[in-house]
Amino acid sequence: MRIAVLSDIHGNLEALEAVVADFKRRGVDAVVNLGDSLSGPLLPRETAQYLMAQNWTHLAGNHERQVLHLSPNADPSDRYTRAQLTQPELDWMAGLAHTQAFNDQVLLCHGTPGFDEVMLLQTAERAATSSEVEQRLNGRQVELILCGHSHVARSVRTRQGGLIVNPGSVGLQLMKTTIPIPL
Repeated sequence: MRIAVLSDIHGNLEALEAVVADFKRRGVDAVVNLGDSLSGPLLPRETAQYLMAQNWTHLAGNHERQVLHLSPNADPSDRYTRAQLTQPELDWMAGLAHTQAFNDQVLLCHGTPGFDEVMLLQTAERAATSSEVEQRLNGRQVELILCGHSHVARSVRTRQGGLIVNPGSVGLQLMKTTIPIPL
């Protein structure tokens, strides 16, 4: 089975459409979206409507939770996204899980299986150690775990031989760039 895995679209409909065109050319059997689909300064409502029309497996990320439950000190992108959405989009988001089994051998999560704001394969600005990954899995063992949240594309094997894959971000790539500043 060929699965297209998307994560962290962040309302970037143009980037999403480009990714979809690419995986349609490649031929896939299923599509999973690992969350953080809408929050961003671009087109959250239009992105939601596009996603809602797809027969894909969708998860909620931390930003879906944050948009649904805005705090007084909410991220500006979350506030903007909430203001753009209507009740159908909010209802769709509210029905999404943060972690879900795709089948007996594949587990989907936004961050880790237990927390949507914890990165499974990253620790701040570095790759997580195998011990950190094992701790975050909290005993979960399946053949394949698909996760998002960090915006960093990476795959690792667990000590038990399972594979963990983070596809990176569709709409808000994380780039580690050093820009020299003249003194």
